Amino acid sequence: MKWVNEHMFRLLRTRQLQRWIAGLAILSGLAQVAQAENAIVSVDAAQQGQSTLVTVTMRDPIEVKPTAFSTASPARIAIDFVGATNATGKTAQDLNAGAVRNVIVAQSEDRARLLLNLKHQASFATAVNNKQFTVTINGDGSVASALDSSGMPAAVAPGAAMNVTASMVAGRPALRNIDFRRGTAGEGRIIVDLPPNQVAVDVQQQGQLIVVNFKRAGLPENLRRRLDVGDFGTPVRSITTTTQGDNVRMVIQPSGLWEQTAYQTDSQMVIDVRPVKEEPNKLTVGTQGYRGDKLSLNFQNIEVRSVLQVIADFTGLNIITSDTVGGTLTLRLKDVPWDQALDIVMQAKGLDMRKNGSVLWIAPKDELLTKEKLELEQRALISDLEPVRTESFQLNYQKAAEFRNVFGINEDGTRRTTSGTTTQDQNSILSKRGSVVIDIRTNQLFITDTVAVLDKVRELVRRVDIPSRQVLIEARMVEASDTFSRNLGVKLGANFTTGKFSTSGQQTAATTSNTYPTLSGNSVSLPAGTIGDSTPASIGMLFGSSASKFISLELSALEADGQGKVISSPRVVTADQQKALIEQGTEIPYQQSTSSGATSVEFKKANLKLEVTPQITPDGNVILAVDVTNDSVGQTLSTGVAINTKHINTRVQVENGGTVMIGGIYTQTISDATNKVPLLGDIPVLGYLFKNNAKVNNKTELLIFLTPKILLDREAPGQSITTSTN
Repeated sequence: MKWVNEHMFRLLRTRQLQRWIAGLAILSGLAQVAQAENAIVSVDAAQQGQSTLVTVTMRDPIEVKPTAFSTASPARIAIDFVGATNATGKTAQDLNAGAVRNVIVAQSEDRARLLLNLKHQASFATAVNNKQFTVTINGDGSVASALDSSGMPAAVAPGAAMNVTASMVAGRPALRNIDFRRGTAGEGRIIVDLPPNQVAVDVQQQGQLIVVNFKRAGLPENLRRRLDVGDFGTPVRSITTTTQGDNVRMVIQPSGLWEQTAYQTDSQMVIDVRPVKEEPNKLTVGTQGYRGDKLSLNFQNIEVRSVLQVIADFTGLNIITSDTVGGTLTLRLKDVPWDQALDIVMQAKGLDMRKNGSVLWIAPKDELLTKEKLELEQRALISDLEPVRTESFQLNYQKAAEFRNVFGINEDGTRRTTSGTTTQDQNSILSKRGSVVIDIRTNQLFITDTVAVLDKVRELVRRVDIPSRQVLIEARMVEASDTFSRNLGVKLGANFTTGKFSTSGQQTAATTSNTYPTLSGNSVSLPAGTIGDSTPASIGMLFGSSASKFISLELSALEADGQGKVISSPRVVTADQQKALIEQGTEIPYQQSTSSGATSVEFKKANLKLEVTPQITPDGNVILAVDVTNDSVGQTLSTGVAINTKHINTRVQVENGGTVMIGGIYTQTISDATNKVPLLGDIPVLGYLFKNNAKVNNKTELLIFLTPKILLDREAPGQSITTSTN
C-alpha cells in the first residue's frame, strides 16, 4: 500500500510539472509574438533644399519594406506598415515642412497606416535604413530621389540599378506598360507601369478631358499609340499617349457623367474613371457648392433652436442664436451636407448669419440689417468727430499733378462737385473733411484727413509710386538687292560703187548736177544700249576687195551684275506704355503756291523713323504698337524730287528678348527686249546681225525685325512723413 501511495504521488507530480511546462511554453510563445510586433516610435520632417525629408523611426529594424502609394485628389501619400502599431502616443501631428502639411497615424488589426497630407501633388521616393524609413518629397515638380535620414542618397540595390539602365529612352526612364481594364462597378481603370526610379506625375482635369503628364519620362515606340476602349462599357472612350518635350503626355477622353480618382504606388499609377448616375430627385444647388460632412435629419414640429443645436453638436462650431429666433419646422434630410442643411433651415425661417472666426451668429435678416445699418451710422458719426492729421507724401516716380483725379480736385485746387451741387465728388478718396495741397515743384502731396483715410492714401501711394519698367526696342530693316543686265547689239555697213551706181548704208545728197546721190554709213544700226552711266564695249571688222567694195561689221555688248545689302538698325529705350520716336534722314524743300499767288517753301522728310509704344504684360511678354518708316530720295523729276517710301504699321506681341519678323516685301523684275529688222532678224544664226537684245533680272527684298528687351523690373514704395497734427 505504501508503494502504491508513493507511485501515485510521483505521477501527480509529473502531471503537474507537465502542466507548468506547457504553461511556460504558452507564455513564452505569447511573449515572442508580442515581441515580433514592430511599432512606430516617432515621425519627423526636415527641409533639404527643394525636397522634404520625412523620417519614420521604428522600434525594431524593418524587415519588410512598407508599401506606399499616393493620391492626386486629395494630395496625399499613404504608407502601410504591416505588423506594426502606433507607439507615438498621438494620431495627428503638424509638420508644416515644404510640401507636407501634417501626418495622421491610423491603427488597424494587422497594420499601421501613415497618411502624409500634402499642400499639392508631388513626387516621392522611399528608402529603408535599419530602423528608419525615409520618404523624400519633391515639391518643385521634378523627380524625387531617395535619401536616407542624414540627407545623403540612399543605396540602390544592384538589381534595381540594372533595371533602371535597361529601361531608358533618350536618356530618360521609360514607362514600361499601359493597360486598361473594366472594374466591377463599370469604372474604367488605366494602369501605367512606372520605371523603377520614381517619376513625377501630374493629373489634371481640363474640361471634359483628363490630362496626365509624366515629368521627364521616356515613351517606347510600342506605347506611343491611341487606345480605343469605347467597347468596354466604361465612361472612357479613348487613351492617347504621346511625347511632349521631355515629358510623356496621356490624354484620357471620357463621355457622359463621370468622376475620377488617381493614386500612385512605387511602380504603378492607377487612374479610375467611374460613371456617375444622375438621380432624378436630386436637388440642384446652382452656383453654390456645399462641402460639409453629410448628415441626416428627420424631425416633426421641432423648434428651430433645437435644429441649430443639433448642427452645432455635429460640426463642433460655436453658434450664437438670437433671442428673436423661434418657431418650429418639420424636415426630413438624408445624407445632406451640413452647410446645405443649415442654409435650408435659415431660408425657411428668414434667417441669416454672420461669421466671425469660428463663431456663427444667427438671427433674422431684418435684425442683422438693422444692426449693421446702426453700426455704419455710428461709424459715420465717429468719422465726423474724429480728429484729422496732416501728412506729406514724397513721390519718387509719379507726378503729383496726376493725383488730382484721385483726390477729386480741380487745377485751381478747389474740390469738384457733382451736377453743379455742393456735394463732394464720389470718386474722391478723401472724406468730406479732407483736403489736399499738391506741390508740383517738390513733387509732394500734403493731405489733411482722418487716420483711416491717410492709411488708404499711404497704401495707394505705395502701390502706384513705383518705377516704370523700361523696354529696349531694336528694329532691323534689311534691304537686299540682286541685279543683272545684259545688252547685245550690232552695226552692219556695206559699200558698192560701179560707174554711176552706188549702194551703201544711208543716202548722201549729190554735190553737183552731173553726179548722182551716194549711199554711206551703216546699213543696220542696232548697237547695245547703255546701262546706267556705262557704255558698251565694241569691236569692228571690215571685209572687202577694194575701197569701193567692202562690208563693215561692229559688235557691241555690255553686262552688269550687282548685289547689295543695306541694314538699318534703330534702337530706342522707353518706359512701359509710353510712346517713343527716333528718326534720321533729310528734309527735301518743295515750292508751293499760296492763296495770294506767292510761292512758299515747304519741307518733306525722307528719313528712317521708328515710333513704338510698348506694353508689358503680367506674364512678362511685350505688346508693341509699332510704326516703322524707311523713306529715301528717289529720282529727280522736272516737278521736284521723288521719295521712295517703305512703311509698316502693326501691333504684335513678343516674348521678352525674342525676335519677330513683322513684315517683308519681295520684288522681282524680269524683262527681255529685242529690236530687229523684220524678216532678216528672224533668220537663224545670221539673224543676230540684224537685231539687238537687252535682258534685265532685278530682285529686291525688304525684311523688318523687332526685338524687345525689358531692362527694369523692380518696385520702390513711396515715402510719407508726418508733419503736424490738428
